[in-house]
Amino acid sequence: MRKVGLKVAAAGFVLAVATLVGGCTSIRDHRGYLIDQALLDSVQPGIDNRTSVEKTLGRPTFESQFGQKDWYYVSQQVKTPPFRKPRTDDQTVLRVRFDPAGNVVGVDKRGMEQVARIDADGHTTPTLGRHRSLLEDLFGNIGAVGAGGMGGTGTATGPGPNGS
Repeated sequence: MRKVGLKVAAAGFVLAVATLVGGCTSIRDHRGYLIDQALLDSVQPGIDNRTSVEKTLGRPTFESQFGQKDWYYVSQQVKTPPFRKPRTDDQTVLRVRFDPAGNVVGVDKRGMEQVARIDADGHTTPTLGRHRSLLEDLFGNIGAVGAGGMGGTGTATGPGPNGS
């Protein structure tokens, strides 16, 4: 009877460790366009146009707003480690270039080498000007607010508060 209890306890321990280790793995997620190399290879410069590319690859992720109206298809693999923010692990951007008549001129494929990582400067944003404390922010304008119209006989540009 004692051996059975020991085996149950050992099995419970192994199950608990497996659960903890399984919970510490990253979650992988795909976002955006699913690239199918066979479909991508079927798009031929000089043969295809906007309509045939849309039928083959689908609607683009976005279209350029300036210059030539190129189509972009964005695909990302995102990792989310436990207790941390998601981070892009792999990214592919397909650009389909068109001439003014709407015919395909070329298809470009870019990867993570074009991604620039920009890290924020800590928890604060640097600004120009004075560094004021909370009390200076709260009470710094006492005496300055309304000081120009607090009584007096008048100024050079107009009468005082009593009309003289």
